[in-house]
Amino acid sequence: MGRHILARVDITAEELATWAVDGVERVLAHVTDLTDDQLVAPLLPTINPLLWEIGHIAWFQELFVLRRACGHEPILPFGDAIYDSGAIPHDTRWRLRLPSREDTIDYVRTVGQRVADVVTDRDTSDVARHFARYTVHHHDTHSEALTYTRQTLGLPLPPLSGLTDATVDFGVADDDWPGDVRLNGGRFLLGGMMGDPFVYDNEKWAHPVDVEPFAMAKVPVTQGEFADFVEDGGYTTPHLWSDNGRWLAETGARHPLYWRRGTDGGWQRRHFDTWVPLEPDHPVHFVSWWEADAFARWAGRRLPTEAEWEFAACSGARHKPTYPWGDELPKPHQAATDWLGKGTVGVGVCASGETQEGVRHLIGNVWEWTATDFYGYPNFERDAYGENSQQFFGERKVLRGGGWATRGRYLRNTMRNYFTHERQDVIAGFRTCAR
Repeated sequence: MGRHILARVDITAEELATWAVDGVERVLAHVTDLTDDQLVAPLLPTINPLLWEIGHIAWFQELFVLRRACGHEPILPFGDAIYDSGAIPHDTRWRLRLPSREDTIDYVRTVGQRVADVVTDRDTSDVARHFARYTVHHHDTHSEALTYTRQTLGLPLPPLSGLTDATVDFGVADDDWPGDVRLNGGRFLLGGMMGDPFVYDNEKWAHPVDVEPFAMAKVPVTQGEFADFVEDGGYTTPHLWSDNGRWLAETGARHPLYWRRGTDGGWQRRHFDTWVPLEPDHPVHFVSWWEADAFARWAGRRLPTEAEWEFAACSGARHKPTYPWGDELPKPHQAATDWLGKGTVGVGVCASGETQEGVRHLIGNVWEWTATDFYGYPNFERDAYGENSQQFFGERKVLRGGGWATRGRYLRNTMRNYFTHERQDVIAGFRTCAR
């Protein structure tokens, strides 16, 4: 399949302004149908109070764009005291006195519109526009986190604007997805390039690595394949687990978090507030790193390193594309992103998003756990938002690729996500490599 790689260019000021407003509306769409009590939410370590979270998102954008880059006075004189996530411990966020629902929503929209106005002003600096994009992607990160929150709490699908009940065309499903793709390896530049329009600090900067030849699964591990692992006693065989079963003993897990047996004895999974039968050809997700690693051991395989993952996504190219297919934002026939499928899609679709070698779904559908511990690259440069990465080095595993609820504009081949081993609430699955 041929590939036409476009010259990589940054977005225009008008496009960035549209993104700023869109980011706000997507965040708000995740909470507008909820009651005031639901906007508080129970105190859990993996979520925030939703009313606090949407206010924090706006505060972050106001701080970096309007106040620091543009010199504006604060919109909320007390904002720093209630919305600074670096200063306010997680559990304290439930005890804060917050603005009302109406005032919070008004604040979120006011900040977004002012940022949209600023970036289209001809006198606005490139620095302000950079942080405008940075904060749009911060909105994108939190809109996905709000997706996790609704799943965790068993809330219904949110009423997201622009999404209909009509079937999205992800391309014709085929059965050409089992098996491995052989990649020859070689010397490769891992990480973001200095000419890229936007990267995070943990992607800085591209540096040479040697990738040995390897064979990678064409698609992520499916629910059907993972069910075989469960049925074969994968959760009751401690030697398959790299921690010798300690996580199993601590959690009592015997299957993925959102699975249960149906009345007919078959497996079901919870999708927000609804139990549905497993979709055997959809990728498994909401699994921890421990579960992914144990499956790989059971299958006689292994998780890819992040260098192998990025090498595959870029087809080993010296001039790396933004996505496996080039530099254009994802379309449904290339990747399942942006909530368009309202869930995962079968691994037989999105064939147009394959790499030149035939690896599919590297972008979208599910984030993919890798074998790599999250550290800075050799020439790491800390961002202005210093809490983005460095504090987590050595404590988390790297994930790559993005999920069905991730905004396509947020993703790229060099993007690194990172969570602790035990997290099961993330839209995370995995693929394997041959040993």
